[in-house]
Amino acid sequence: MKKGAVILVIVIVAVAGIFLWIKNSYNGLVKSDEAVNAAWSQVENVYQRRLDLIDNLVSTVKGYAEHEQSTLDSVIEARAKANQVRIDPSNLTPEDIARYQEAQGEFGQALSRLMVTYENYPDLKANQNFLELQAELAGTENRIATERRKFNEAARAYNTKVRSFPTNILASMFGFQTKGYFEADAAASTAPKVEF
Repeated sequence: MKKGAVILVIVIVAVAGIFLWIKNSYNGLVKSDEAVNAAWSQVENVYQRRLDLIDNLVSTVKGYAEHEQSTLDSVIEARAKANQVRIDPSNLTPEDIARYQEAQGEFGQALSRLMVTYENYPDLKANQNFLELQAELAGTENRIATERRKFNEAARAYNTKVRSFPTNILASMFGFQTKGYFEADAAASTAPKVEF
């Protein structure tokens, strides 16, 4: 009788231990997945902030730089294209993130061309609205870099859990997949050419 009770207690403790491990591992995966989704939302928020600033910037520049209509049109077109790219945060594949990053990069390049045009317009350089918008855009670019870094950190922590043994067994059973990362633009690895 005592031997059977001891075996029963051992089985109950083992089952309870396995249940707690599964529960804690699953809940840890869910928390990490939610952290990645929240970080992605912040990335989208700061990119949207940049897109929202453009209407004001284009309006300000339009009054001064009438001869730059093609540049303004390219900014508006790139803004629309970047605004159309939507990514499902529950399925952040490297390809989806690259597609999102490409659209945002094209917009950034068009925006850079617009900012260069202001050099030709001294009145625009002195316009207070334009100067404030430039400062807002610079701050937004810093926020974008910060939120992308935070996203990559959250994705790294999540991916580590998904791929670590023995949690990887539960992750595959419940459909948890690794998430992609933001990567540096290919142009960032090439040093700019400086000529005097």
